[in-house]
Amino acid sequence: MADTTLTAPLRSPLSHVTDRLADATRTSGGAIRLAELPFLAQINVRLDAKGAAAEAVGLALDLQLPLQPNTVVRAGELTALWLGPDEWLLVGPPGSERDLESRVREAAGDEPVSVIDVSAQRTTLLVTGPRAHDLLAHGCPLDLHPRAFGSGRCAQTTLGRTQIVLVARDEPRAGFWVLVRSSFAGYLADWLLDAATEYV
Repeated sequence: MADTTLTAPLRSPLSHVTDRLADATRTSGGAIRLAELPFLAQINVRLDAKGAAAEAVGLALDLQLPLQPNTVVRAGELTALWLGPDEWLLVGPPGSERDLESRVREAAGDEPVSVIDVSAQRTTLLVTGPRAHDLLAHGCPLDLHPRAFGSGRCAQTTLGRTQIVLVARDEPRAGFWVLVRSSFAGYLADWLLDAATEYV
């Protein structure tokens, strides 16, 4: 029987603008840094936050699911984002989606749970640097001052009229993750590059 496996290399939604993102980073003189973090595993999980499955899943992942609205919990290479009272997004390294999905399903057992691999649905932009807040504030309705949206926070919001999930990273000077649907990624990258010309 013939092998019908696709052998074409993976191509990220923003592979065509990688050089432009790098150029904007260079010409800003360190004020901003723009880059794509392609192929991160992204698993959407829905379950009862007060049920037995939530604790079991937390133990299986070695990471407690965040229960406070718009917060992030990180353990090693795995990050859990609170999206709603019974909804989280698990973000892990590329290629870990099947492992994460099976660990969540196995831990939940017979408890009601929804586990969906949405890795191909979005890509992630990294926006860092001393002027990252200013750059994002051009098109985001949230108050991004660190007192209001500091490290360990996340929100479903808009940027340049595009729906995104925005994450304030927890490491010092780590900036933001901007998770955007793949079909809107090119538009949003162009928007960021245009807004970044202020720092050239």
